[in-house]
Amino acid sequence: MRIGISGWRYPPWRGVFYPPDLVQRRELEYASGIFSTIEINGTFYSLQRPESFPHWSGQTPDDFVFAIKGNRYITHRLRLANAEQAVANFLASGLLALGRKLGPILWQLPPSLRYDEALIGRFLAGLPNDTEHAAALARRREVSRMAGRSTWAIDEPRPLRHAMEVRHESFREPGFIAQLREHNVALVVADTAGKWPLLEDVTADFMYLRLHGDKEIYASGYDDPALDDWARRISAWARGTQPRGARRVTASAVTRRPRDVYCYFDNDIKVRAPFDAQSLEGAGQSEGVGPTAAWPAGADPRGPVWAPSAPALPAGSPPPASAAIARALSSETTPGMRLMARGTLCASASETSPESFTTPSRTSTSTAPACSTRCPRRARMRSYRRASSIGWEASRERVSATTPCRRPAAYWHLPRT
Repeated sequence: MRIGISGWRYPPWRGVFYPPDLVQRRELEYASGIFSTIEINGTFYSLQRPESFPHWSGQTPDDFVFAIKGNRYITHRLRLANAEQAVANFLASGLLALGRKLGPILWQLPPSLRYDEALIGRFLAGLPNDTEHAAALARRREVSRMAGRSTWAIDEPRPLRHAMEVRHESFREPGFIAQLREHNVALVVADTAGKWPLLEDVTADFMYLRLHGDKEIYASGYDDPALDDWARRISAWARGTQPRGARRVTASAVTRRPRDVYCYFDNDIKVRAPFDAQSLEGAGQSEGVGPTAAWPAGADPRGPVWAPSAPALPAGSPPPASAAIARALSSETTPGMRLMARGTLCASASETSPESFTTPSRTSTSTAPACSTRCPRRARMRSYRRASSIGWEASRERVSATTPCRRPAAYWHLPRT
């Protein structure tokens, strides 16, 4: 299960989700330390430069995965018709350079596009199912347009996944579900506050969810009951079953087998997406699924670079915490925030500056200490947000993690204000 956000460069997030002193060029690096996946939105609006993809890859941990949003020229201008050349251009724009960090490609259809069996069939049949096939298609790019801005080199053949998000009621059609299953393309489970269809049919060997807002699209957040319900559904899909009450077009049974689940929050207008994503990840872990589910007991997936530098606290003894941090973990006073008061605080603190560490994707050593105890990542970040926004002085404490931190502990220090 991978839960993340749709895009990462949003000015309203600065000083709210991102620390006030974090420079813009490090926002992806920061976000990828919290989430295991991010959906790249910029590819929807325009073809990116080939050098952008390895640059983004270099800012993220080794086990990180990007989802790529297909270009809107293909989906909204051409409306999938005669799109072979445009798809080749898109594939040649550099996304294959992500290598093993390349996740599903999302094809979001416009609300005005009705279901056309022949059109959908031709488009799905033309999508590459592995990177080798994608590279072959990329070679057919439009040379004049892509001169100096194309690459299709791959390190090795890898499977390539696709997902389709529909926004017209005419797609509520068993024939459409059958076409997706034929090509192993995931039907996007899109929660759009009732504006567009919410379909939950399993059509591929993975699930792709986009949560745009519970009550108001792109703006409203998800309360605890809503997040618990999504966690229940995700847990069922990850185990290979259908969740109770699934909103399906067809009643046909699907093969019962574990499935990867990708879930992205897109309710970014009011800065809800990153916090809701962290809450859902914690709720998903309570359901028995999540990034830590496959780790052997006692193993540290961070590897030696993340070895704790401070002794663990005795079992059952809460670490010391300042009154400011205690209030940060329990207060409900900040408008628009729903703080999950779980987890503990690390007993030790570091003087290391947040700007002075090296990410694991670039080096095999690190002088910055890692967290010695663990609690939900969502609590860590929300306490950071609350303390920094209200102005509490809490530079020596930090929240730790029951799921392993993806950054050195120094990165999570609360700023002295």
